[in-house]
Amino acid sequence: MGRKTVGIALGGGAARGIAHIGVLEVLEKENIPIDMIAGTSAGAIVGALFAKGMSAAEIKKELLNMELTKKSWQMVDISLPKSGFIGGKKLIELLKNYIGDVDFSDLKIPFACTSTDIMSGEEVIIDKGSVLEGVRASISVPIVFAACEHNGRFLVDGGLVDPVPVEVVKSMGADIVIAVNVSPRMPDVRKRIYIEEAISYHLPNIKEPSMYTIMMNYMSIMNSRAADASLKKADIVIEPRLANISFTDFKKAEHCILEGEFAAIDALLDIKRLLAC
Repeated sequence: MGRKTVGIALGGGAARGIAHIGVLEVLEKENIPIDMIAGTSAGAIVGALFAKGMSAAEIKKELLNMELTKKSWQMVDISLPKSGFIGGKKLIELLKNYIGDVDFSDLKIPFACTSTDIMSGEEVIIDKGSVLEGVRASISVPIVFAACEHNGRFLVDGGLVDPVPVEVVKSMGADIVIAVNVSPRMPDVRKRIYIEEAISYHLPNIKEPSMYTIMMNYMSIMNSRAADASLKKADIVIEPRLANISFTDFKKAEHCILEGEFAAIDALLDIKRLLAC
């Protein structure tokens, strides 16, 4: 009898999604097999790179060399506010350097990314055709990025309806599902807001949050309960401690990776126990 298959669901979270790299690095070092991957938003980017064959260490090296906080302008092409303020062409050009022009069938590990049909509210699972186009649809944060037209539908961030695509991994045939949630759940979100409010009393020069930060925090709060429902269906839940990391804290990439490593280490015994059953 063969071993149980393992699938991993990588959730969305912008800068917090960098923690996925730390999780994957620990699983690799511990020889935990990953037979299939589903990702949404930031998780779709990391998942696509890993499924293509890049090791977690290689992804980490490339990310840290990007100096994203200094070169974030490379991802921005301001558009007329029709469906989003950022068109997405420059982001695609940047991602193409790493993902390449590959098809889902070319990937070394079966991979799917999720998005949302903004007109119907349906979850759309993309696992065929161009990986780059699938990832572009999955990361299209509403209002911020223009909606992505794909097969006659207008798609936005998959986290809008399914913050951590556990069911997608199950449908791919995984016996064991590991869910990685990088967005703080509701109590953590409230705690962070209270802390920020308290700090603001002592820091009169605190900066007003940007439109992007407001939009992302709004989505985080709205999606918290949806994440709870999804995570209950996973066999293992890994949740890095990222309540003090905002969606735009790319400067804290190394910290996010470390938190991912710590959370994965905490889950190792449970994962190995399930594999041994």
